[in-house]
Amino acid sequence: MPSIVKHRIALSFASLLACAAQPSARAADSAAPAAAPATAPAATMTANVTLASQYISRGFRQTWGKPALQGGFDLGHPSGWSAGVWMSTVSNRYVEDGTLEIDLYGGYTGTAGPIGYSALVYYYKYPGAEYRATATTYDYGELSLGMTYKFFYAKYNSTFTKEFFGITNARGTGYLDIGANVDLGSGYTLNLHAGDGRVDGAGNDIWNWRDLKVGVSKAFDGGWSMSGAYTKARGATNAYDAYTLGIPDSSGNIPVSNPAVGTFVVALTKTF
Repeated sequence: MPSIVKHRIALSFASLLACAAQPSARAADSAAPAAAPATAPAATMTANVTLASQYISRGFRQTWGKPALQGGFDLGHPSGWSAGVWMSTVSNRYVEDGTLEIDLYGGYTGTAGPIGYSALVYYYKYPGAEYRATATTYDYGELSLGMTYKFFYAKYNSTFTKEFFGITNARGTGYLDIGANVDLGSGYTLNLHAGDGRVDGAGNDIWNWRDLKVGVSKAFDGGWSMSGAYTKARGATNAYDAYTLGIPDSSGNIPVSNPAVGTFVVALTKTF
């Protein structure tokens, strides 16, 4: 049976370039020297690569407890517009016929006094993956609205596609993400998160879940960072307790696991 993800995450950046104002002909002809044209703020691009002990998204183990290789590119403009792409390996025991997740995202982030806000669009792609029992893809899209205040944040993602990670007729599925990122000094940050997922559609509420995460991250010179976190999810029913796609492995056994079980994950990231 299908399960739930998402995540992510999110970091996101986008691009719009503004033209610099040109000096008038009258100013150029005056005796005073002409002022140099203003330079438009430039867009910036960053890249990141992560090696993680496993890939956890919204409390679920996407790599079946195995290590994950992840990375992405982000493009941002000082105006607040942003866009990016992020990728991670996944397990074909969790995502039928899938080994890769590709996230595309973009939108706007701004501030109003002490309040930060964001409006972003995400699209999650799993090349070649399909839940064959219902001929449903794992691809889906979300609209995300978020707010921040000091070290607190709140974000709500709503699915606008008909399909949601292998579940059909699930448009309107929502995920509430609240938490805090508390600066502990010396490059350390305490990361706290609580999530609540509600899967829309008749009969789909068996896949509802909640998840928690407590972790610490440490930033180093040169764009390096490390993190460690304990995460756990809990389904509204027992639908996740013995999760399986029903597909035999190379030994002829049918893999069964609980992707929501509590687990500890560590990750090493390099940002360029």
